[in-house]
Order: sequence, then C-alpha cells, then structure tokens
Amino acid sequence: MNWNIPNILTLLRLLAAPGVAIMFLYFTRPWADWFALVLFVLAALTDYVDGYLARAWKQESKFGAMLDPIADKAMVIIALLVITGFSGMNPWILLPATVIIFRETFVSGLREFLGDTAGLLKVTNLAKWKTTAQMVAIAVLFATGLFEHEFLDRTSGMDDATLTAIMTGAADDPLGLIWYSEAANLTFLIGTILLTIAAVLTLLTGFDYLRKAMPFLREDGNG
Repeated sequence: MNWNIPNILTLLRLLAAPGVAIMFLYFTRPWADWFALVLFVLAALTDYVDGYLARAWKQESKFGAMLDPIADKAMVIIALLVITGFSGMNPWILLPATVIIFRETFVSGLREFLGDTAGLLKVTNLAKWKTTAQMVAIAVLFATGLFEHEFLDRTSGMDDATLTAIMTGAADDPLGLIWYSEAANLTFLIGTILLTIAAVLTLLTGFDYLRKAMPFLREDGNG
C-alpha cells in the first residue's frame, strides 16, 4: 500500500461513508442533516481531488485504483439508505435508489467474478457523469431534509390557524416559514429529477459493462 496524499484522501472518503449515517445517531435533526450534508459534500469533493492529484503528481497506484470505486459505492449506497429511510420510503426516491443499489451490487459482483480480466470494465465518461449525478442528487436531497426540519422546528407549538395564515400570506412571516417550505419543495423536486437521471445513467453503464463482460461469461465451447 502506498500512503500518498491521493490514497489518504480516498481512504478518508471511505471512512466518511458510514459517518453520514452516524450523524443521525448522535445528533438531532436538523443538526444531523447539516452535518451529514457538509460531510457528504466534502467527501464527494475528494473524489475529484484525489484523482486529479494522483494524475498530476504521477502517484497512481493499484491500491488507489482498488479503493476509489469502493469508496464511491459506499458513499452512495449508505447515503441513499439514509435518505430513503427518512423520506418515509417515498417511491420517487425508493425506485431510483433501488435501481442504483442493484446496479452497483451487480457490477461489483461482475468485477469480482472476472478477476484479472476486470480491467476491461474501465470507467467510461458516461460512468463519471453517472457518479456526478448521484453525488449532486444526494447532496440536494440532504438539503431537503434540512429545510423540512428547519420548518418543523420553527412551527413547533404553533397552532394550525396561525400556520395557515402565515402560509397563505394573511399574516407576517418573521420566521421565514414560506421560504423554508418552498426551499424544501424545490430541492426535493430537483433532487428526485437528478436521482432519476442518475438511475437511468446507472442502467446504461451497467448494460455497457455487462456487454463487455459477456465474452468472458460464456460457457466453454459456446464462446
């Protein structure tokens, strides 16, 4: 193992993956949402930084090549599980999340089966766009939870009549309730659209990897 800066950043990204879920064990919401969002965004940024530094400093290694996709998958899968759980199993999140998790598991198993020939499943530009769409979608959906719980905190103890008056514009809104409500709705819409796009890209790259692997999956005498 080569402990250079790019590999250390990749390892930190891997360790940050369960940290996103742990935030919700030790902190109440919306603080947990804030911490999870910041941790996820910082970890996602290292995905670009470690690759850039490895190429720029000529420090690419087998250890980094092995660990990088594992860290990416761990981050995405754990974050999706957290978001799906706290969304109340919303189908607009559950369906694309299921597609993404299924594909990541399938491709990981395919790489393991291929062993030394797994090099044919090189990361394509489409796969990079897929990863970017996943990361941005998850960050936006974490923001949705943040806005929702900021709204709930500010309306705690408020009677329905007062809340209705504020939300309809009949009363002043000193707490910014309308803003938080609209921000939650907008980020949810953008997040689910991006997650759906990511799911489609996930399927396309998964089929591409399967197509490339097919010659190595045929039984002896049939290939």
